[in-house]
Amino acid sequence: QVQVVESGGGLVQPGGSLRLSCAASRITFNLYTMAWYRQAPGKQRELVASITSEGSTNYQDLLKGRFTISRDNAKNTVYLQMNSLQPEDTAVYYCNARARYRPQYWGQGTQVTVSS
Repeated sequence: QVQVVESGGGLVQPGGSLRLSCAASRITFNLYTMAWYRQAPGKQRELVASITSEGSTNYQDLLKGRFTISRDNAKNTVYLQMNSLQPEDTAVYYCNARARYRPQYWGQGTQVTVSS
């Protein structure tokens, strides 16, 4: 059974940093585009960043410069480094795996709360 598991969320003060991890198992990881989405209370889920199997990245415009996505194909893991966090970054962060002609997978999400 495919598993996509996020970790690294938590409570952080404004201006702080967090690094999220997402480990995928039972997929050919290096074929998948991996992405992070987030969903704040009362809002739609939105794309934060994505990274292709070749390492090309894409970011939500407003998050460029604060968030960095990366992947380690040897560990089947994708990361999201988040810096200068603000209260508006509070959301559940979800990991997504997608590849052409293959099923798409979502993790269960990890809560990030930015508050003093």
